[in-house]
Amino acid sequence: MIDYSPFWQTLKTSKESTYTLINTYHISSSTIDKLRKNKPLNTTTINDLCRILHCDVQNICRYIPSDRDELL
Repeated sequence: MIDYSPFWQTLKTSKESTYTLINTYHISSSTIDKLRKNKPLNTTTINDLCRILHCDVQNICRYIPSDRDELL
């Protein structure tokens, strides 16, 4: 499972907020909701968040093995 808790920590220590992500950088509120609920995001969105927050991918998300993952 992809976990976005690093994003929330990174956001907390940055000068940005969900308000500025939505209103200044035009990140959709549905994307913010996906981050809250650990729903899938595309890599373009992750790239945009890294650019906005001046961080690396590991500051946005991490992989956590889960029993709920689909079988490959």
